[in-house]
Amino acid sequence: MGVFTGVSPPPHSPSNDKRRFVVPQFLSPSPWLQGAAGRLEVYMPAVLEVEIGSTARLECSFSIPGDVPFTSIEWFYVNHGHSNRVRLCVITATGARIDETEYSERLSVGEDKALSISKVTRQDNGRTFICRVGADSQGVGENRTELNTYKIPMTPEITPNSAGIPAQSNDMSEIARCKSENSFPSPNITWYKNGELLLQEEDKTKILTTVIRPSNGLYTVISTLFSKVTREDRSSLFHCTVHYWLRGQMHTKDSPRVNITVFYPTEHVELRVVTKSGMVKEGDDVKLVCDADGNPAPVFSFFKKELEDNWQDVTSLADTNNGVLMLHNVNKSSSGLYKCQTLNLDEMTQHEGDVELMVNYIEGVQVKMEPFSPFHEGDSVRLSCSAHSPVALDYQWRDAKGRKVAEGNQLLLSNLTFETSGNFSCKVQARSVPGLEQSKQVAVAVRGKPRIVAISSPLYVRQDEVINLTCKAIAFPRPSVHWNINGTTHEYMENQHVTSNLTVRVSHDLLRAGAMCRVSNALGVSEKHIQLLDQKTSESKGIIIVAIIICILVVAVLGSIIYFLHKKGKISCGRSGKQDITKPEARKDKNVVEVKSDKLSEEAGLLQGANGEKRSAADQVGPSIVCWGQGCAAAGQQPEVLQVTLSRLAALPTLHGPPSSISSARGRAGRKGKGWMCCC
Repeated sequence: MGVFTGVSPPPHSPSNDKRRFVVPQFLSPSPWLQGAAGRLEVYMPAVLEVEIGSTARLECSFSIPGDVPFTSIEWFYVNHGHSNRVRLCVITATGARIDETEYSERLSVGEDKALSISKVTRQDNGRTFICRVGADSQGVGENRTELNTYKIPMTPEITPNSAGIPAQSNDMSEIARCKSENSFPSPNITWYKNGELLLQEEDKTKILTTVIRPSNGLYTVISTLFSKVTREDRSSLFHCTVHYWLRGQMHTKDSPRVNITVFYPTEHVELRVVTKSGMVKEGDDVKLVCDADGNPAPVFSFFKKELEDNWQDVTSLADTNNGVLMLHNVNKSSSGLYKCQTLNLDEMTQHEGDVELMVNYIEGVQVKMEPFSPFHEGDSVRLSCSAHSPVALDYQWRDAKGRKVAEGNQLLLSNLTFETSGNFSCKVQARSVPGLEQSKQVAVAVRGKPRIVAISSPLYVRQDEVINLTCKAIAFPRPSVHWNINGTTHEYMENQHVTSNLTVRVSHDLLRAGAMCRVSNALGVSEKHIQLLDQKTSESKGIIIVAIIICILVVAVLGSIIYFLHKKGKISCGRSGKQDITKPEARKDKNVVEVKSDKLSEEAGLLQGANGEKRSAADQVGPSIVCWGQGCAAAGQQPEVLQVTLSRLAALPTLHGPPSSISSARGRAGRKGKGWMCCC
């Protein structure tokens, strides 16, 4: 607030720095006002609340008629219950002067002439501060504000009774203790149970409160709750609340909610089965848990019912403090009725609970074979599987490799052979009890004379080489293997297969005659011959084949090179390219016949005639004949060339005749459209 010279009082402005106006209004002029009424008025809040340790700012506003300036402003304070004033400072137009008082170190004056007191203490509470304004002819006016200090209490701390309270006690026991520190003025503490206010009640609830004021002047309040407890209080929640006044309103702070330990005897006992899966099967670990509703938990004893109402004590297998009986790897005999007992030593009462344990099992798995007699190849057999269990069972059949071959409790094997015989297993499982299953295996043996299924023949060998000869057979009963030559033998069995390996050195006689494997049992004999071939012959044949392949490759490479050179023009080949220099001089007067494959004609694509015309290779199928005529050379021109296909050769006259004959043949070839000619 500033200094106001108008007639109307200034509008109310909010306070700063934790200062609060409890009565937010401006008072009418004080009865101590000196001078005529209505001439000079001073306005101040009646009460100012400030938190201990903060700064109190005392504002003084006034109005002077006639726009007359003030001459002085004086600040005083009066102790609570006293009338003596103590001046704090005086403010004039030239400045402010602070007097020597207990406040001189904490005072300051603002530009708006407001008085600030720093580090407010509890001793400042209740003092009255007066603002006196003088204005020459307008006289003197004053007003006052009462300073109230406060300290918000800390969140209350609650400590429950940790020793435990007996529910059957007739005396009131300490429930919890609540403590609130560093507050001013002293707060109040109330108690609640499950959110409901607890009031003092004779022989039921009692609350004791202790107030402590240390040297710092801040209050510590301790409240203790006493009450009778019941069995139901084992789940009750208690808390305390601190109530304090601030700015004319009541405020609260709540403590955390706590639970107390209540001792009460056991009234009910329950025994239950705990497993990882819903149903118990053979081999499981089972836990029997005994629950009692007493606190503290009683000592437990466990028993299992035997025949004729006799009970076997199995407490030695249990954790008696926690009420847990552990059964490992249970089986059919583990089924039965179990019970646990508790004993209350205070009241000498006994309580018990029981449970039926059912262990699911599969027993008596059997496989029946019909007919039950030795089997031969081509026979049939029916296998039947049976088992006993308290739950429904499913059946599966699997072969020796674990592959499923059928479902149901019967398996029919028709047209038996050595290969289809062997071990079969019946797998019995309970669908309603996961993991509960058993298997039974049976051997189906097919009798018959040996059959050789594998032999190392023919075999390429070298003279004096050490070799291994192998002979593998199948039979039942187990056969014996014999060789017609001497050597080192090794035999091993796999199912109904017998394999014999013979290690021997190759001699000339062995290479010539070979070896014989003979397999026999009580039902017959089988034998096979092993042919030995000299590896040299094989090598010579191989060399010839390699030589032929190399020759073919060489011819192909040469042909490719010639074709490449021809394409590049390095080799001159064609009718127009032939010159007399290619013929010996002594033979220029002779007619020459050249037979050529039309392969070259096809590779050249088009053949060029005497007049420069191009013809396709389709008109030049097959080999052709080219003639050089003597008449052309005599006329001083290039030799004539005649080319006809061999298919038309029979229609032409002999090509070794005079030029006229050649011309006649040329004409006929031209008329038939076969081939082409170039001549002079």
